[in-house]
Amino acid sequence: MSTVLLRQVPVSSPVHNLWAGTKMIAAFLISVLLMVWPTWPVLGAMVVFLLAIGLLARLPLGTLPRLPWWFWALLGAGALINLPVGGAAVLRYTQVLIFGLILVAASFLIAWTTPMGEIAPALAKLGAPLRKLKIPVDEWAVVVALTLRGLPLLLEEIRVLRAARKLRPKDRLLDRASDSPIIDILTAAMAVATRRATELGEAITARGGTGQLTARPSAPGRRDAVALSLVVLVCAGSVLLDVLL
Repeated sequence: MSTVLLRQVPVSSPVHNLWAGTKMIAAFLISVLLMVWPTWPVLGAMVVFLLAIGLLARLPLGTLPRLPWWFWALLGAGALINLPVGGAAVLRYTQVLIFGLILVAASFLIAWTTPMGEIAPALAKLGAPLRKLKIPVDEWAVVVALTLRGLPLLLEEIRVLRAARKLRPKDRLLDRASDSPIIDILTAAMAVATRRATELGEAITARGGTGQLTARPSAPGRRDAVALSLVVLVCAGSVLLDVLL
């Protein structure tokens, strides 16, 4: 699952060719709409729209993460907890759940269709007006970009550590009683993350510092204006549909 969780899927599509900032603005508009107008018609319209974007991006079915059984069990448990309150509470829980899944899906679509090297320049360009307020926009953009780049690596390291730990022999009962798998894995993951951060920092310094990560030229084009116009029309159309219904 972690292999494509926050990494670009190497296929060619109109969505991949869009500027990274355009996709982030589109996700922001969708999130604002859902926070202001979280009705069922709007939620349904956003689900259909994201499915259409996924088909347009030509993402293979293997891109979708395979969630573990306990994730679905927790969702079912949440519905059962709200069930004694009444059917309205269950519907509200489902509404909030769909709202969260839409935001997560929009974020994943950005990661699956955007090279990680384009995230920092796009964030720096979008936050350029904040530089007048003495806000370290470039540094924040670099932090976000490096976090997105490093998270899949950390998840992969945790998976390897878990697999290696299962192979460790456990002969004595005392060792089993004093064993703490979560603490062991977290400690090893922190050590690996610290080592990777040190190596990454040295590599960035050797290549001219963090300024090189945001210095890559990137700007929206005509297709980005068309894409944003389409997003605005879909958002407005979903609100109009809810009003008419």
